[in-house]
Amino acid sequence: MSLPYFYVKDLSHPTVVLDEDTSKYVVQVLRMQAGEPVLITDGLGNRSTALITDNNRKRCTLAVQSAQNEPARRVGISIAISLLKNTSRFEWFLEKATELGVSEIIPLLCERTEKEKFRSDRLNGIMVSAMLQSQQCWLPLLTPPMQFEDLAVQARVGGKFIAHCVDADKDQLQNSVQKNGSAQLIQIGPEGDFTPKEISIALANNFLPVSLGRRRLRTETAGLAAAVLLTTLT
Repeated sequence: MSLPYFYVKDLSHPTVVLDEDTSKYVVQVLRMQAGEPVLITDGLGNRSTALITDNNRKRCTLAVQSAQNEPARRVGISIAISLLKNTSRFEWFLEKATELGVSEIIPLLCERTEKEKFRSDRLNGIMVSAMLQSQQCWLPLLTPPMQFEDLAVQARVGGKFIAHCVDADKDQLQNSVQKNGSAQLIQIGPEGDFTPKEISIALANNFLPVSLGRRRLRTETAGLAAAVLLTTLT
């Protein structure tokens, strides 16, 4: 049976104090005692085995016993995806993208984005839970929301793609992925798709137009499909 796995922001010290919510879970729910081992990660590739030294339900204290570092994935995968009117759908995408091992998620503000509410604390909490559930030790970077045009102009990666629904000359994403070790970035639009102006801006900045298949997908489904393809092919 695997050890309980927890997130700790700072693993630079030999002694770690869990936050109150995690401490309560360890002591009152799992009923763990001093001397029992747990796993902890900082989401930056570091994973440590630690022993409980004080099972205080508000400040559970751990002593780090051994540590290891897992290298980041060879190719960085960034998904730039519009915020959604239905917040739960965006949260679902974050959870699944984290489980798949995406490196970065950039919430996009497009011309047709219907909702711009962004609760970074809640969204990061969802990603932490997904990282722990999938037994990973790398937490994707969740950036502040970014205007579509700013990202289109500023992006500096090897593979840049835009998945839109306009009938045009587009190749399948899986046929366009650069397998030369370069970082990959794909833009996924809102309900209603990107506007013609946005598509023109992306193409003018060397984004390749791609298709994710014959079916028209919801934004969060398109984001997940792109994440699966990019993490699998690179």
